[in-house]
Parts: sequence; structure tokens; C-alpha cells
Amino acid sequence: MPDFAVTEKKRKDLEMRMAEVGLKEEDIEERFTRSGGPGGQHANKNSTCVVLRHTPSGLETRCLKERSQSMNRFLARRQLADKLEKMIKGEKSRLEQAREKIRRQKRRRSRRAKAKMMDDKHHQAEKKKQRTFRPGQD
Repeated sequence: MPDFAVTEKKRKDLEMRMAEVGLKEEDIEERFTRSGGPGGQHANKNSTCVVLRHTPSGLETRCLKERSQSMNRFLARRQLADKLEKMIKGEKSRLEQAREKIRRQKRRRSRRAKAKMMDDKHHQAEKKKQRTFRPGQD
């Protein structure tokens, strides 16, 4: 795996992720183009946009988020792993699972759940009320 401008932990995580989805470094074609956009002369002179193509599946991704080519190479591999995982696992990819979890958390509670929660709160309040010091109670 190429050397990226990221921490060792992030690099290891990417390697594990690529292994999970069966993405091998030798199956990836990598090209560099000029990215354009904000960044001025630096972006216009250097080829910082990374285009990755996974030859067995035909998936392709472009990354031009950062000014650094090394960082874009890392991010492009992560994007390619996401796309491949989504293609393999369908809708139950990591992103979909995270969205579903948030949706469940934000869902309105049922009447029974609200009543139970309020009973617990009242019970806790009673316990706290019994702890208070009242003068002349020694």
C-alpha cells in the first residue's frame, strides 16, 4: 500500500476495510489530473485530483477534496471501498445502517414508553425528596 499523509491508525483501518470488501491494490488503476477549483496557483499547477478505477468491477471514483495529492489518494481509496461495499452488500452498507440507527433514535416514543419513562422519573424524584434534610429531624 502506498504511503499516505495520514496517521498509522487511519492507514491500518483503510487496509482492513479494503481487505473486508476484497479490494486489492493491484486491482486498482490510478490516474492523476489537474483538479481546478479553489486553491489558486497550487491547484492549477499540480495534478492533485485522483481518479481510481477498480478493474474487476469497473467502479470508478474521483477525489479532489484536498490540495494534497497524497490525502486525495487516501480519500479516493476510502470512497472506492464504500462504493464496492454498497455494490456487494446492497442497501445495508455502513452508511445505511448509521442512517437507520439515527432514524430509530429520533422516532417518537409510544404512549406506553412515555408513561414508563414518566413513572421512572417520578419514582426517582420521590427517592431524592426523601434524602432532603428537614430542620428538627435529628
